[in-house]
Amino acid sequence: MVDIQVKNLTKFFTIGENLLEGLSFETQEGECVAILGRNGCGKTTLFKILSGEMDYDDGEIFINPNKKIGLISQIPRFPWSYTVEDVLRTAFSAVTAAKRKMEEMERAMANGATDEQLREYDGLVNRFQSGGGYEMDVEIDKICNGLGISPAQRAQEFDSLSGGEKTRVNLARLLLEKTDILLLDEPTNHLDLNSVEWLEGYINAFKGTVLVISHDRYFIDRVAQRVIEITDGHAEFYSGNYSFYMDEKQARFDLQMKQYEQEQAKLKQLGYTVERMKGWGINNRTLYRRAMSIQHRMERIRKTEKPKMEKTMKASFGEKDFSGDVVFKTKNMTKAFGQRTLFSDVELHVEGGERIAILGDNGTGKTTFLKCLLGEEDFQGKLQYGPTVKAGYLPQVVHFDHPERTLYDTMLYEKNCTPQTARDRLGQFMFSGEDVFKQVKNLSGGEQSRLRLCMLMDEKINLLVLDEPTNHLDIASREWVEAAIEEFEGALLFVSHDRYFIEKFAERIWLLEDGRIRDFRCGYAKFRSVLEHEAACKPVIAAAPKEKKEKPKGGTKEQEKLIRKLEREIEKQEQLVASYDPKIEAASADYQELTRLLAEKEEAEMLLLELMEQWEAAQM
Repeated sequence: MVDIQVKNLTKFFTIGENLLEGLSFETQEGECVAILGRNGCGKTTLFKILSGEMDYDDGEIFINPNKKIGLISQIPRFPWSYTVEDVLRTAFSAVTAAKRKMEEMERAMANGATDEQLREYDGLVNRFQSGGGYEMDVEIDKICNGLGISPAQRAQEFDSLSGGEKTRVNLARLLLEKTDILLLDEPTNHLDLNSVEWLEGYINAFKGTVLVISHDRYFIDRVAQRVIEITDGHAEFYSGNYSFYMDEKQARFDLQMKQYEQEQAKLKQLGYTVERMKGWGINNRTLYRRAMSIQHRMERIRKTEKPKMEKTMKASFGEKDFSGDVVFKTKNMTKAFGQRTLFSDVELHVEGGERIAILGDNGTGKTTFLKCLLGEEDFQGKLQYGPTVKAGYLPQVVHFDHPERTLYDTMLYEKNCTPQTARDRLGQFMFSGEDVFKQVKNLSGGEQSRLRLCMLMDEKINLLVLDEPTNHLDIASREWVEAAIEEFEGALLFVSHDRYFIEKFAERIWLLEDGRIRDFRCGYAKFRSVLEHEAACKPVIAAAPKEKKEKPKGGTKEQEKLIRKLEREIEKQEQLVASYDPKIEAASADYQELTRLLAEKEEAEMLLLELMEQWEAAQM
């Protein structure tokens, strides 16, 4: 069954310049499709059109009328007093409205009820139950735990959150709404690795349809079944994940280039033949007519368009010679804010050429740790650099002292270079033409990062420190940054949630958790396997002492007896819960009896849940 169908969609913002032009595609029920393309190609515009937020100029759009569609690109406005918990519960607005109405009717019917009131109340009960009213709290807890929204944050006012935190809460709200079609625009932004992995599992288990815009290549590989690339307003289709898309795209380019070159060679040969026969046919009409026939045939040959090579940036980091073995070493390095200690007694040793990733959940202090290393934050303990070390730093939030200046003036003033050198260097970073006269404050986040990299790469450094270097960059720009880093031979220290980037560069990993830094001298794949092994061993280690202490003899048999006993009790309780349904249906006209039966059923369900938890604990 088709959930979304787009035919010849056209959208323009400037007359004569179409952002989307004749875009056509369709998605089937249950598919997860990745929408790729350069920044500014119209991906977010497409999502706004599909969700009804934006109109379009031509074409047809079909959305399955029986399906509910949800978009996470714009954060809705909520009353200023709303907490995060209030925002999350707006996902159950229909259920909570039914609950309020039920409570009002219960008060009104306390001294007797009419048949009409009882029928209305019965309808409200069914609406509350079918809408997930009894599971509402459990669902909110599950989503919040998965996305790393803590109980303390749930009590905060929504307006006090940062932009990234609001995005995370809004994603949680959308997932709680139980939409049938999810439109996810950069859902992994502002999520730590654990939350991204949880979201992958959620999407893979989701029964509905998902369209996702993402620059996270690892994420696309894990969730996407198909890829649609928007190029020059049109759609290109790839029947696989990101890895398949990359291989197939290169194969299509090679094939098209081969066809183009063969056609050009054939046309060149025919053209040479035509010119010779025309020369010979000056006094021979037969040869001349044959030459004209060949020329007409040349005009009818189907011309393959020459495939375009994507414009890429070409630049590299300036490198300073490094002498010695030690880049830096720390001893008893500790950082605290008041009563909260981010990390303590950190002792690390870094040698030349090492490539190290710093990982950890959001809020553990990764950026603060980088700032301590760079002297931007005070700390306790010792830090010693090698005598020839010169560091270059790309922060997560890029700041310019004079954002009112143009890109061109920024290069002239801050890098003290000639006008021609400024234009050449900006051109290497894909700032050309009138773009160089834009004010820095008007650049997007990705463009500001690109400009800072342009300035950074001009410096002579042998220690490169990067804080989320791929944030705000599209896939093409990420690949370019990776190409530049690959050529850099100095030491590399970076914070990133981009697993594709981590897997490519990390040869050593520092995991910041519980106020300490664990040092893994391995790449990302081995690091993940170590953590998975540790997680698998934890329950066994925790359970063994307890079993010996409580049941030193015959523990296994006793455990099996307990499990069998619980299974029998669960079966009886399930039958009891099911027995209430016909009674509730029969008492639909008797308000007092209905209220009593519903309360008893709810109590029986709670007892069943407790038995299930005991059974699960016994199994563990």
